[in-house]
Amino acid sequence: MEKQYPWSAESAAERLAEVKNRVSSNEPALKSVFTQTFFDGAEEQLSTMSDYKGSMLCGALISIKDLFDVEGFVTRAGTKFMAQDSPANVDAPPIKHLRDAGAVFLGHTNMTELAYSGLGLNPHYGTPENALKPGCIPGGSTAGGAVSVARGIADIAIGTDTGGSLRIPAAFNGIVGFKPSQSTVSRKGCKALSRSLDSVGPMARSVAACEIAYKTLSNGAANSGVRVNKEFIIPTNYGMDDLEAPVDAAFEAAAAKLGEAGYKLQRKSVDALDALKELAVWHFSAVESRSEYEHAYQTTRSLIDPRVAGPTRMGRADEVSAISYRQTLNLRQELIEQYADEMGSKILLMPTVPILPPGFSAMEDDEDYGRINLQVLRNPSIANVMDCCSISLPYAHEGETIGVMMTAVANHDLSLLELASLCEECWK
Repeated sequence: MEKQYPWSAESAAERLAEVKNRVSSNEPALKSVFTQTFFDGAEEQLSTMSDYKGSMLCGALISIKDLFDVEGFVTRAGTKFMAQDSPANVDAPPIKHLRDAGAVFLGHTNMTELAYSGLGLNPHYGTPENALKPGCIPGGSTAGGAVSVARGIADIAIGTDTGGSLRIPAAFNGIVGFKPSQSTVSRKGCKALSRSLDSVGPMARSVAACEIAYKTLSNGAANSGVRVNKEFIIPTNYGMDDLEAPVDAAFEAAAAKLGEAGYKLQRKSVDALDALKELAVWHFSAVESRSEYEHAYQTTRSLIDPRVAGPTRMGRADEVSAISYRQTLNLRQELIEQYADEMGSKILLMPTVPILPPGFSAMEDDEDYGRINLQVLRNPSIANVMDCCSISLPYAHEGETIGVMMTAVANHDLSLLELASLCEECWK
């Protein structure tokens, strides 16, 4: 049966008008979601809607993380130091693919500056409130994107994922977040944090919506011939020992339902994850962000969020020698191969994050901020370091919603999405 989506060419104008009204009325729930809107351009897109009626994305309302070039608009990456840059002359390739599919662009969404955290806070443009829990953080770095979907503004949000920045906010806001295999979606026209780890992908309310967005973003680069096994590995040696009680209970309930549905689940130690504990993962963002933004770091550091430019993040690159960084790159490649050999086509199954969304008050102390940031990045960053594809699905249990994460080795994207859709149905 053909999948049904909540958008259409016929309803796009009415739905866009409703979004414009909600945003212009300063609805409190939408505060700080967008850094700029594209409504004039969206009206122009509506006028050509008939050209794209054969596309499955025709009429979909799309929000775009403020890392991507959109023709005619400045790409600020959540910064002040790029706020006066010239507008983009052309769309980033993934954005162009969406435009050519008849999608309608709503605006640039808020984010952690330079995408450098998993929490979503931005001192320059504000931080949107969590869509499920008042007074709590949205998760990041694709914070505004997740809230735009969870609040019913956007059908799909486009973002990036360097250590979980699509999946963490998806988990915190009760939606789906998909990190594709890095090589399948172009990163041209997208401001980088770490060229080694950055991936481009979608968030939406369903796996089906993420799938059609991914197929458009990848422009035919997705591999449909590689299949995952419908077998889940829950690691006993990584990322499972500090779960908050509601997260633990919800994850176990989700896993039990998969077992009842006939899926094979195995709890075992994964050797590659023990080896991962020895990798200096922080090297990637620290060193590579400096390679991208060194001029700003040296000349306009006062304009950068201190929690981004400080000694535990961008500043920490000064501790890394060329030799030690090359050793980190070498070890990562060895880990990618070890993990692929060990996991094969099996799926790693874990809670996306071990905690529920913290309150804004928990972010006031820098030490607490740093500790929580590392905690939420730990599980999803496996997929980035090991060059995998990974998806976070919402699961509601006893009044709380968590993210359940499924990770497959690279280039199993379409098969992973197919399995995730089956699991989504299993949990309804």
